[in-house]
Amino acid sequence: MLKYIELSTWYFVLSTLIAFCELEGAQNNKTLSVNVGQSYRIYPSTIVQTEPQVAKHPLNQNILFVSSNTLNLNTGFQSEGVYSTTNGGASWFGSDTCKGLLVTDHRGNPGIAIDKSGKFIITRLGVSPGLYSHYSTNNGLNWSSFKTITTEDLYKATLTTDGSSSSNYFGRTYAVWTLLSAQPFPTVFSFTDDGGVNWSSPTQINNPTTGKIGNGGEVDIMTNGTIGVCWARAINRSPFTADFVGFASSTDGGTNWTVNESAFDVNGINGYLVDKANLRVKDLPHIAIDKSGLSRSNWIYLITAQKGLAPSGNDPDIILNRSSDSGKTWSSGIRVNQDALNNGKYQYFPAIHVDDGGGVNVLYYDERNTTADSVGVFLSRSIDGGTTWIDFQVSDHNFKPAQIPGMTVGYQGDNIALTSVGNTLHTFWMDNSTGIYQIWSAQIEISALGIDDGSAEIPSRVELSQNFPNPFNPGTVISYKLKVKSFTSLKVFDVLGKEVSILVNEVKQADEYSVTWDASYFPSGIYLYKLSTPDGVQVRKMVYLR
Repeated sequence: MLKYIELSTWYFVLSTLIAFCELEGAQNNKTLSVNVGQSYRIYPSTIVQTEPQVAKHPLNQNILFVSSNTLNLNTGFQSEGVYSTTNGGASWFGSDTCKGLLVTDHRGNPGIAIDKSGKFIITRLGVSPGLYSHYSTNNGLNWSSFKTITTEDLYKATLTTDGSSSSNYFGRTYAVWTLLSAQPFPTVFSFTDDGGVNWSSPTQINNPTTGKIGNGGEVDIMTNGTIGVCWARAINRSPFTADFVGFASSTDGGTNWTVNESAFDVNGINGYLVDKANLRVKDLPHIAIDKSGLSRSNWIYLITAQKGLAPSGNDPDIILNRSSDSGKTWSSGIRVNQDALNNGKYQYFPAIHVDDGGGVNVLYYDERNTTADSVGVFLSRSIDGGTTWIDFQVSDHNFKPAQIPGMTVGYQGDNIALTSVGNTLHTFWMDNSTGIYQIWSAQIEISALGIDDGSAEIPSRVELSQNFPNPFNPGTVISYKLKVKSFTSLKVFDVLGKEVSILVNEVKQADEYSVTWDASYFPSGIYLYKLSTPDGVQVRKMVYLR
C-alpha cells in the first residue's frame, strides 16, 4: 500500500495566510479553516481500529511505530494493532493483532515506545487484571512473549523513552498508569533499562487524599532526564469530571518525586455527548515537553478539554497550561482553538506534540465546519510557546462518530495522536467514514504552516505596505518600495488561493510605488495581495466590505 501526500495544491494558500497573520502581529490569534494534505488509512482492514498511539525511532526517524485498540466485531476478539513505516509514512505494514504470546490474552489499551537501540516496546492489558509488555527487534514484525509488569487492576499505561544522550538515564523507558484496585486511584510507574526484558517493581508516585479520584497518567522527559508526569483529579461522583490537574517530577529516575496534587484548576468534560449519539468523551490531561534546545527548551505544556471555566466557553474547548520552571509554577489557561467563544461548537480528544523547531502542535476533533452530529480533525499551532494560535483543518473530510458495538457504552476510542519527523507533522485519528472505525493519517509540511519565526521579516530591499483604506469599498491603494531594480509581480488572490487580479508584472526601477485595486466587480470578503521579487515574497490581507 503506497500513499503519497499531495500538499502543493494548498501550499500557497497556507503560506500566504500564515504570512499575513504573522505580519499583523503575534498578539492577534487567527482561525484558518483550510484543508491541508490528503487523509488516508494507514492499514485498511475489516477490523475496528481506535485510540492511535505513535512513537518514532531515535536513530532513523523514517521509522514510525503506531498502535491501536483493535476489535473483531464478528468474534469479539480484542488486541492491539501494530503498524510500522520505514519510509517516513509513504507506506505501512503490520497487523491488527499483536502476536506476542499469549495471543489470546491480549485486551488492547496499548502504550508504546521505541528505545535508544531501536527496540519497539508495547504494554497492554490482559484477560486477567494487570499490565503486560512485549518487545520487537525487527520493527514490529515479530514480538516477544509477555512480561508481567503488575497484576493489579489499572487504567492503561502510557510510555516514553529517555532519548537524551546527556541524561543519566539515557535509554530508560517509563510506563505510567492509574491504579484502580484501591481508591483514590494513585498514579503508579515502572521502568525498564533493557528494552522491556525486565521491569522495575511498580512504585506509587503520589498519595492522593480522599474526596477526589485519580484518572489517567501521562509521562514525558526533559533533555536533562527530569521526568514529568500528569494526571487528572476528578470529582468522586458521576460523571467524574476532572477538577484539578496533578503533576509530579523526578530528577533521579523516579526514586524520589516532587508532587503537586492541584497544579491548576480545570473543569473537565468527562461524560457523554448527547448530540453525537451519546458518545463517551474523556477529559484527561496530555503532556509534551519542548526538547528543541532553543529558547523554550524544557518548557512543559499540558492540555485538557474543558467547559464552563474561563478561558473555555460553555461548550468544550481545548485549554493549555504551561510551565517554564520544571512544573513548579503554571500559567493560567490559554484557549487553543480559535473559533468564536460560546458558538456551540465542540472540540475534544486533544493530543499535543512539540516539534524540533519548538512549535507547539495540538490535534483534536472539531465540529465547527460541520453539523452537530459530525466532526472533522483540526490542528492548532503556536510558534510563540502557546501564547497565540492558528487553526487548520487537517482531515480532508468530516465524519459522523458512532458507538462501537460490543464495547463500553458510548465508546469510540479515547484519544488521537501526532508526532513530527524533521519538517513533517504526522497526525493520526480514528474515523468511521468507511463504515468501520479505522486509523487515518495526514502528513503536513511544517514549512507550509509557518514554523520559521523569522519567516515574516520584511526583506531589507523590499517593503510592502498595508493597503489603505482597509476595510475598503470599492477601491484601495497598495504601496510598495523597491531598493534595487528587479522584476516585480503584485497579484491579488481570493482566500482560496485563486488569482483574481494582476496589478504589476514587469521589471521596476528602485523607487516607491502605489497602485489602486478596484474591487467593484468582485464579491465582498477577505483578499490577499502578494508581492514577489527575486528577494522573496510578501503577503498581506485586505477586507472588501460592500
